[in-house]
Amino acid sequence: MAQIEKIRDSYDWHKRLWECFPHNPDSKRDFLTRIDYQENHIILWIASVRQPLCPSWCPPECFKVKEIARSFFEHKRYAFDLVANPTKKLPVYGPDGKSLRQSKRIALVKKEDLQAWLERKGQERCLDAQGNAVTGGFCLSPHHPLEISPVVEEYFRKPGHKGVHGGVRFRGILEVTDSQSFIDTYTHGLGSAKSFGFGLFLLAPLTN
Repeated sequence: MAQIEKIRDSYDWHKRLWECFPHNPDSKRDFLTRIDYQENHIILWIASVRQPLCPSWCPPECFKVKEIARSFFEHKRYAFDLVANPTKKLPVYGPDGKSLRQSKRIALVKKEDLQAWLERKGQERCLDAQGNAVTGGFCLSPHHPLEISPVVEEYFRKPGHKGVHGGVRFRGILEVTDSQSFIDTYTHGLGSAKSFGFGLFLLAPLTN
């Protein structure tokens, strides 16, 4: 399918997945995606408050929609599978030595840095418009190891720009510390480059 449609990288998927929402092509992106490459096929995950439609390039029998009930988020513990783009910001200085407003993102690669990044995101997912910390609403289970797969570089090219993202897969068990904040984290995703297929939690509730 990817070869027929001339899909080369995550930016091409970024554009293609917009076709699942044809009625609002100019709206702000309000959905998360994940691309899992299998041996003979590709699995595309979409999490959205709007119902996606089957695009022309996807066979209808391969397209399934499942509504997530509110009760799904009433559990205290979940097994999770997350592909994210963990980064940190470095200040950029001008010729006069003063720090510029924009900063440079660099990928995290060491396992201890990656685990620390995910732990921090559970405590502080982001900052709001006023600069206040927004909690992620979760913590990692201290009783279960966190699996961290090696960083996979994903190159992309778009008009006037090319770049690379570092995809890292985390698998483990998390505990919910704030239910509404955790729902917001699931809805908005975790980390940067979310429009390129990063930041979407795959969750399985644990009852014991």
